[in-house]
Amino acid sequence: MGQGLISTAALLAGATLVLGGCGLADSHAVWPEILKVKATEPAPLEAPPNVKQLVAGKLDSVFTAGSQPTHVRVSAPVHDPRSTGWTACVRAELTSVIGKPLGTQTYRVFFNTTTIFDRRLAGEDDNCLTETFEPV
Repeated sequence: MGQGLISTAALLAGATLVLGGCGLADSHAVWPEILKVKATEPAPLEAPPNVKQLVAGKLDSVFTAGSQPTHVRVSAPVHDPRSTGWTACVRAELTSVIGKPLGTQTYRVFFNTTTIFDRRLAGEDDNCLTETFEPV
């Protein structure tokens, strides 16, 4: 019985070595091209959505209620490298809840083709200062 256990263990060890080598044939291995795993190509980007139309129809998604945005302007959409969505800068003249002018405020918005799903006050890292804006 001990002899059968040893031969079974040897057979399993051999199979493990043979099958373990299959993972080594990736796209960077030194193997003939036919044996290499092909690196996947990223999906092509779809055309950017109409950010002017999206922001104009969803001002309440960008600005708080009562801020009375005027002179709303947007930058060109840029693909967000961290997701499948897009980003743009939105700038407007705003008013506080007590009616005091807040001046020009700039937000970075995150959106897809139909929905603004996040926004935040633009910071130095957002590059909104160097963007070109067009009226909505």
